[in-house]
Amino acid sequence: MTAAAVLRALHHAPGAGGGPLVLPGPWDATSARAFADAGFPALATPSAGVSASLGYADGEAPAAEMFAAVARIARAVDVPVSADVEDGYGLAPGELVGRLLEAGAAGCNLEDSDRRTGLLKEPAEQADFLAAVRAEAGAALVVNARVDTFLKGDADPAPAIARGRLYAAAGADCLFPILAPPALLAGLGEAVGLPVNALARPGGPGPRELGRLGAARVTFGGGLHARAAAGAAEMAAELAAGRWGGDA
Repeated sequence: MTAAAVLRALHHAPGAGGGPLVLPGPWDATSARAFADAGFPALATPSAGVSASLGYADGEAPAAEMFAAVARIARAVDVPVSADVEDGYGLAPGELVGRLLEAGAAGCNLEDSDRRTGLLKEPAEQADFLAAVRAEAGAALVVNARVDTFLKGDADPAPAIARGRLYAAAGADCLFPILAPPALLAGLGEAVGLPVNALARPGGPGPRELGRLGAARVTFGGGLHARAAAGAAEMAAELAAGRWGGDA
């Protein structure tokens, strides 16, 4: 099986312990190896974490640097890697797919907010874009279609469902209604007919609970990188105070 076929199949099979597919978000080769060595069957890069590791705010990393980072991550592990490439960086579908495959990605995350303006794209426009990506990629990429209506403050699930149905018809493999209330996950998946990706956040339901509520796939956004960065800051404070390891 190709890496994309493996990743696609994982969306429809129980994860570890019967829970959802849990995809940690590596930001560099070292973190990718750590997650793969821990037994996770696939990984999903977060744009926020990768951008931060490159010295940029979320949404500001140049496309070339993002693809290069994805390539380093994919090269470091033997499991499928899905890449968060935001809204596609304005690239034509053929170029976008080519650069993803060249980087070694088995899937991609594509959001329906315009990276430049922050505004939601027209649903039909985004569906056409996803359909063109699918036509260029064939089965070589697992397309996770992010729906940003909840992120923009619209608590009504109807717009997310309408967009999701268009994206499913365009060939998306998975729906990512980012920041959707967990209680809506099952209904969204049933209405759209796709596996649902849920975002696990500190203080919120964990992966197993999100799976019980209807998530087939769980990702973490930039949360894991933020946790690692906090650990680095703690270590820096210890060093600045003249302490190291077990030193008093």
